[in-house]
Amino acid sequence: MPQDGFYAKVRRGLPALIAQWLTLGQGGADRLALLLAETARVTRIGLPERTPDGDTLADWSRPDGEEPPLWAARTATFLLVQMPARPLPASDDEACAWAYCWLRNRDFEDLAAAEQALPEHLREPLAAALRAAWTDLKGLRLV
Repeated sequence: MPQDGFYAKVRRGLPALIAQWLTLGQGGADRLALLLAETARVTRIGLPERTPDGDTLADWSRPDGEEPPLWAARTATFLLVQMPARPLPASDDEACAWAYCWLRNRDFEDLAAAEQALPEHLREPLAAALRAAWTDLKGLRLV
């Protein structure tokens, strides 16, 4: 079924990924939205047209809210994988979103390189999702 496919899982998992950033990031929602946008610009993960406010970030974190832009999810992934708290995705959908963004954030020669580049604590929780993301990438959906 299409709603059970990898990309459908990614889309459903993106709000949870943003919610992790909102929950674990230090500071209020407005500050976290600013950090997300500025990090996207500095790292060249994305070029937000405008800096979102905290209410927008909160809306992006809700499953029934506005769908988060890809730059926000990719940047949240970038920041979450570096956190000393070692956050983990809480669902299969969220794991798919993390894996999708992980592959979008860097160029990897092969799946093994993408797996090895992950922090140790994420290798097992993202293993299946990363394989599915790699298959999706090789199917040219990620282009």
